[in-house]
Amino acid sequence: MMRLYSILLLLLVSCAAEQSHDIVRNPKEVVSENEIEIEVYDFENFKPFLNQENDQIHVINFWATWCVPCVAELPYFEQLGEEYPEINVLLVSLDFPKKIKENLIPFIQENKLKSEVVLLDEPDGNKWIPQIDSTWSGAIPATIIYKNDISVFYEQSFNFVELEEAISSFTN
Repeated sequence: MMRLYSILLLLLVSCAAEQSHDIVRNPKEVVSENEIEIEVYDFENFKPFLNQENDQIHVINFWATWCVPCVAELPYFEQLGEEYPEINVLLVSLDFPKKIKENLIPFIQENKLKSEVVLLDEPDGNKWIPQIDSTWSGAIPATIIYKNDISVFYEQSFNFVELEEAISSFTN
């Protein structure tokens, strides 16, 4: 009996240790349409995406379907996710929440986006934008690349070579 108890305890501790790397997801809403689900976050519940300390490179791109330079660079983020599956790519839409079914989900389908897409619904940009980076003007596209406690913020568009160069500083 004691041996069984020890094994169960070991399994529970192992599972808890594995889960500690995952963020607790707490969207305020999930919108579904045509087999696509979009989690909608306020900034407070989005914050855990910004500081996962799990030895993985995280690339978080802020974009919108109505932003021409954002749309132009999305294929490079998709390519990054395909060529480097160990990198976590998160596309954070700043589209209007009321337009998820009308604009965002059809856009994801038409462009065959495979990266995870979430929507940030936080109307007070003056509150949350400086928490992303104190130098961010609020213009998009904008990208954060981080690994553990090292983070670099970019307020620019990327091509694939530039994106790979930005990632390389985290892999050396």
